[in-house]
Amino acid sequence: MSSEDALQGPRRRPARAMSASRLGAGGALLLALGALVATGCGEVKGADNANLIAGKKAFVAKCGSCHTLAHAETKGVVGPNLDEAFRASIEEGLQRSTIRGVVEEQIKIPNPEGAMPKNLVSGSTARDIAAYVEKVAAAPGKDSGLLATAVAPAGSGKPAEEKNGKLTIPASPTGQLAYATDKATATAGSVTIEMPNMSGVTHNLAVEAGSHESSGPGPVIGHTEIISKGSSSVTVKLKPGTYTFFCQVPGHRAAGMFGHITVK
Repeated sequence: MSSEDALQGPRRRPARAMSASRLGAGGALLLALGALVATGCGEVKGADNANLIAGKKAFVAKCGSCHTLAHAETKGVVGPNLDEAFRASIEEGLQRSTIRGVVEEQIKIPNPEGAMPKNLVSGSTARDIAAYVEKVAAAPGKDSGLLATAVAPAGSGKPAEEKNGKLTIPASPTGQLAYATDKATATAGSVTIEMPNMSGVTHNLAVEAGSHESSGPGPVIGHTEIISKGSSSVTVKLKPGTYTFFCQVPGHRAAGMFGHITVK
């Protein structure tokens, strides 16, 4: 495809928002955004590049709750899957440097009818996020070096332990659709479960009997309020056995936001 062909017709206007209808068009994305090649952004290389590390952290914190990106291990479903959004265009010859321009433009001018808020990030943070997406979108394999450990795996924290009838299970402060840990222990009886949430992403914590994963039969025996900042709690009576805790915000449990409580 020549550059002249790419700029013909109504496809000449660059995409302005990270909407599923525009980014999911594969080859159409290459046509619509050909003009952004002129941004002159060079490709960032090196798994330990400080800007890429900052970009991954910021992407997970600010974008991961809405977008799926395999290398970042995010599974948001509100916005388009960024791997699939760019895959067909990359296979058709889209230069990765163009992806950076696309992402920066869509952060700067989000679709007013979409879910992405205005002024989500700006300046160097926006550039770092765009550089990271440029490097990893639809790319095979996993992050390596320091980039691989820039964000702790979801739910990998130390198991939570109930003490004096109180159990604290924080939402992940990184913005991941996860709790800080996916394991907890408690003593049978009345237990108050507190969920601190400093991520800015809306979460809650619900409890159901049994050991389940991305879905369960319920019923829910108790749940906290849904909050984006602060702390909420619920008191439940637990018998010996295994319980599942999970987030009730649509899509969060399916993305992996759940864990288990062992009660003795």
